[in-house]
Amino acid sequence: MLVESVAKWTLGIKSQQVKRVVKKEEGWEIEIVPRRRSKARCSGCGKKRSGYDTLHDRLWHHVRCWGIKVRLRYAPRRVNCPKCGIKVEEMSWSRGKSTLSVPLMILLAVYAKILSWEETARLCGVSWNTVRAAVNWVVEHGLLNREIGKVIAIGVDELSRRKGHTYITNVYDLSSMRLLWTGDGRGKEVLEQFFAEWGEEKSKRIECICCDMWEPYVEVIKEKAKDALLVFDKFHIIQHLSKAVDQVRREEAHELKEKNPELLKNTRYIYLKNPWNLTPKQRERLGFLEKLNLRTNRAYLLKEAFREFWSYNRWDFAEKYLDKWFWWATHSRLKPMRDFAWMLRRHKEDILTYFKARIDNGAVEGMNRKAKVVSQRAYGYRTFDTFRLALYHVLGDLPMPKFTHKFL
Repeated sequence: MLVESVAKWTLGIKSQQVKRVVKKEEGWEIEIVPRRRSKARCSGCGKKRSGYDTLHDRLWHHVRCWGIKVRLRYAPRRVNCPKCGIKVEEMSWSRGKSTLSVPLMILLAVYAKILSWEETARLCGVSWNTVRAAVNWVVEHGLLNREIGKVIAIGVDELSRRKGHTYITNVYDLSSMRLLWTGDGRGKEVLEQFFAEWGEEKSKRIECICCDMWEPYVEVIKEKAKDALLVFDKFHIIQHLSKAVDQVRREEAHELKEKNPELLKNTRYIYLKNPWNLTPKQRERLGFLEKLNLRTNRAYLLKEAFREFWSYNRWDFAEKYLDKWFWWATHSRLKPMRDFAWMLRRHKEDILTYFKARIDNGAVEGMNRKAKVVSQRAYGYRTFDTFRLALYHVLGDLPMPKFTHKFL
């Protein structure tokens, strides 16, 4: 099979034909010309229209062949469309004014999902900016063509983007495990921007929203999605409880520093781990510590007693147990545990909604870890816009543009 035939087959051209392949110093140049007596298609409406004029030759970078650089050369025609006006003809390998062919942009985007953009550029013999342009085009296509009409449960969480308390807010679809939206910052105005872009109609379809107890998020959700069930994330609540237990341990360890500094040394994870995850040595040491009259032991027992709260199937039974646990914690003479108990009391209604819709941000935390991998793979991104593109591309589950031939 001749190279001209391969080029024609893989480009999927109809109104044009491959004239010849010219060998040059920098690689191959595929010359494309219009077919005789063929009418060009309008790039606006896609219908065949009468010609208007012909533009100068354009060059497109194409997928390499056997490691040889390939470029496409063609002089686009313009058509006089009664519906769209004067338009450049439709070309299967080209989109807009981009100097990259569609197959090359798709190939770069596929590599960029599994490799860093720098490695993708080096592997394909292009620049980093070329890879970014390809990913940008694929992401824009995916955002315009994705299916979002059936989103009913979302999770909201923040993620640290770089040092210096620089955060982004991510909104995930909990049903299909994909990134729906990302915004720069974690304030009230950021989540308001999501609901403004998402639209009032789609916001009304959302049935459940899971987030942590970050007050700006809670205020916006209750204002913009009044009909949705707000569920506080189970894992963030447990995280607050673990911090309270650890605070009790640290305060007591500080008091014992002069009398017995070794007693609570290296015991942080003994008290924070699940009992079934303790090593034999940790179990032995915990058994010894439990025989002593330590405030940390009381905090640990309260933490383990709170575990039963999540085992209830009915919210009314769970509410009774929560009230009982609240009394234990507030009468424990442990300030961090009292503070945690009063925090639960303030958010009691939204915590109990977990028993009406058993959703949590466990999946969201997993997606956030993937987002960190995306950042670490590239050793971080300087700007939010570039990081946003990378996140949508890897985590958004966006539909890829279709072409006649798959090069990878």
